[in-house]
Amino acid sequence: MTTITDPVLHRWYKDIENDLTFKVVAIDGSDQSVEVQYQDGDIGEYDIDTWYNSTFDYIEAPEDWSAPYGDLETDDLGYSDTDKHISPDQEDTNISDLLDK
Repeated sequence: MTTITDPVLHRWYKDIENDLTFKVVAIDGSDQSVEVQYQDGDIGEYDIDTWYNSTFDYIEAPEDWSAPYGDLETDDLGYSDTDKHISPDQEDTNISDLLDK
């Protein structure tokens, strides 16, 4: 089985033959190479011929994809919401209380 999927930036793949999970982090059209970052954080590179002669397939992003980046803050992952959400009483609602100051 050879790869029939094109490399897509920021897309996750699994190397079926070698049981490796990685994300495409760069595609260089000038030298026809694909730079990847494996789930363990290591960086690798494939030339376009190697890409299509390998056993790569699309996968969903792993749940623990940020594990190699242990020093990331929650904000870096885009999960936090710094806006304050309040649920005012209907009777005592004052619009100025809801606006950012």
